[in-house]
Amino acid sequence: MVITSRLTVASLVVMLALTACTGNDGSDGSDTPTEAGTTSQASQAPAETAPAGMTPEAYQVDLDTAGKPVGAALAAIAKARTFKGLDQRIQQAQDAVDGAVDRLGDLQAPAETVSEHAGYVEALRQMDGELVTLRDAISDQTLCTSGAVLARLGRSDEFTGLKKAGAALADKGDYGSAAIGLKPSKERSRRLGSGTVLTSRIRGGRGSLTVKNGGSQDGVVTLLKGKQKAVSVYVRKKSSARLSNIRDGSYRVYFTTGVDYDRAARTFTRNCTFQRFDDSLPFRTTYTSTQVRWSVWTITLNRVKGGNARSSAVNPDDFPT
Repeated sequence: MVITSRLTVASLVVMLALTACTGNDGSDGSDTPTEAGTTSQASQAPAETAPAGMTPEAYQVDLDTAGKPVGAALAAIAKARTFKGLDQRIQQAQDAVDGAVDRLGDLQAPAETVSEHAGYVEALRQMDGELVTLRDAISDQTLCTSGAVLARLGRSDEFTGLKKAGAALADKGDYGSAAIGLKPSKERSRRLGSGTVLTSRIRGGRGSLTVKNGGSQDGVVTLLKGKQKAVSVYVRKKSSARLSNIRDGSYRVYFTTGVDYDRAARTFTRNCTFQRFDDSLPFRTTYTSTQVRWSVWTITLNRVKGGNARSSAVNPDDFPT
């Protein structure tokens, strides 16, 4: 309404001006119009100019401050040795990624890097979501070691996207801090043979233990005497194994199951469970004048009808390795 009103006033002014400049000159009473010329000059607002980008030197400072911690935090995941430590390392990587997005998100990158800068920031945002997914996988014990976490990270689209975006930005100048040098190993499915003894510290008795594993995953059974790890054995799924020469004493029985057994880390790397039998197993040898008796036990790792042994979940970080 305001614009229309102004145009109407301007039209009236022009009409009045024309009335004043036309009319009879008194010579012959004719209505011969005279020519009235008008000139106008349109004013044009100056075009807005795009804000100038940062200098490459200033941009490099911000990129170093934001990008280096991301690469370092992702690489540091490999140093985690416990579930708690693994969760903390991934949280630190998330913090580094979030900090990079906050610092770089609103920057006016140098003109020659605008596209690559935008791609890098978006890749960082995507990586944040992938790290949340990895923390969930640790919580539900789908992933159980730092190697498994990094292998899963390495096969993700988010990690591939961040590596490509960082490399593209690094190629535009002295921006190497955006590049991700981490090269995670691939997922594996390592197994040992049933009956492979992993630990043998307290032996020399007559007792024996047979372990039956009717479950869907391989397992490792460990016997503790007091706080000392006495013996442990690997048992493949749908298989069994026998431990002999067990010394007399009372033993707590722990067992873990999962996929891909990392012998160096002494644990399964994926889909892991950790349990222990609620009751101890007593091994005793008795002698009489005519005979010797000793304990022979059989345990089953999977649930069976009529089973008489209860088990409880164990905190992964409290499991004897």
